[in-house]
Amino acid sequence: MGRLLEFFERRKYEVLLVALLQHLFIGIFISDHVSYRDIIWPINMFLLGLACTGIFLGKNRWKAWIKNLLFILVVLLPVGISFVKDVRLYFEVLNIIYVIFFSFIFYEVVKFLVKPSYIDTDVISAAACGYFLLIEISVFLLQLMIYNDPHAFHGVDMRDSASIYMDLVYFSSVSMTSIGFGDIVPAAHATKLVTSVLGILGHFYTVVLVGIIISKFTSRK
Repeated sequence: MGRLLEFFERRKYEVLLVALLQHLFIGIFISDHVSYRDIIWPINMFLLGLACTGIFLGKNRWKAWIKNLLFILVVLLPVGISFVKDVRLYFEVLNIIYVIFFSFIFYEVVKFLVKPSYIDTDVISAAACGYFLLIEISVFLLQLMIYNDPHAFHGVDMRDSASIYMDLVYFSSVSMTSIGFGDIVPAAHATKLVTSVLGILGHFYTVVLVGIIISKFTSRK
């Protein structure tokens, strides 16, 4: 157990980066959305929760307590999807918890990026984690808006929760990178504004990150 915790602490950002990538993009390899929703998603969230362990080692007790509580919720909530089916309130609560969970991790990652005056693999991995965490936050925030208003977007596959999630991963990714193919577009006033804010945040993160990395190189020299 001690060696495992040591590994998570030493490689925390690399482990988190791998967990985020598989959580966001494992749908590339899965065509059965029911299996994805009922089996893969809960397993993914369990792995993602474990991947966050290293980031919170040595932190204040209250932070570890909040992380553990959120971890339990984000693992258990997907399990209930197969039972509640189309209960809108359940999906709204799920998305709120997920936004809080990923925002909590994002805050810790950004704190680390600002702190050290050097460049190493941890800094590079943490920078990538921050970007993918922004996509996660965007996905679940927009998903919350869809469950509140099914007409919030044009072009999103509304067949089931897995389809909605995968389409929003795609939409959030192309919006953050300013590709914007236009096959999925916000239709409601609120979603247009929120999408605009998320796009600005993505660019702001990139600009600030470049500034941080340049300052670290300068400090090192």
